[in-house]
Amino acid sequence: MSKQDLIFSPPLMNASGTLGFTPNYRSPVPWEEFGTFVTNPLSLRPRKPTTKPALIEYPGGFLIHTGLPNPGLAATIKKFGPRWQKSKLPIIAHLMADRPEETQQMVRALEDIDNIAAVELGFAPLLANDIILLTVEMSLGELPLIVSLPAEQILLLGAQVINAGATALSLASPRGMLNTENGDQVTGRINGPGLFPQALLTVRDAVQSNLPIIGAGGVGTKVNADAMLAVGALAVQADANLWKGDVSVWALTP
Repeated sequence: MSKQDLIFSPPLMNASGTLGFTPNYRSPVPWEEFGTFVTNPLSLRPRKPTTKPALIEYPGGFLIHTGLPNPGLAATIKKFGPRWQKSKLPIIAHLMADRPEETQQMVRALEDIDNIAAVELGFAPLLANDIILLTVEMSLGELPLIVSLPAEQILLLGAQVINAGATALSLASPRGMLNTENGDQVTGRINGPGLFPQALLTVRDAVQSNLPIIGAGGVGTKVNADAMLAVGALAVQADANLWKGDVSVWALTP
């Protein structure tokens, strides 16, 4: 995969945050079914875990709150860069892209690493549209940019993001709130099979609007993945089952 192209073969990858910072080929993941690996979210500076991490299950899935801990980009590159370069799978680095100047700095650092296939930009909730577009414009360079947006922004902002230079969109996990057993209110990312019908509709609508998009959201079975591809997704990010440690075979239709 060249740094100018964005081709997924096979068209399956993990969603960011599900499998760590680099592929662990000794884990029981059917790596032969994956075409790309997406890292956990990375920030320029180290981030510690939230003081009260939580994973709360509900009938349609689960809510997770972690604070997106990571060692920071420089430390991550030092530790995992050599493994990325030797990886059987091309690497997509997922960046926390809330600050345009910092995001630009991170993208430039990643351009010097072999086997980085693309950068996926993730944004904080309610970040202004003009900041998202500025971040895309400042991050343009050798690496293709995938912009991760929630369903409500895909059609509203997607065309502007592509016109600003992004290569593709991806569907970000929505956010929600649940109570713990102690009655504490926790906000976080939502995942699970209950999201799939909305996610599939969003992907279909995006494709019909001529927006290149990677499908995600409640994808936990081969049937889910094939449905995303059937409506025109460029590729699919497996998430629901990987979060829960279910790594059953993901053979996709040709």
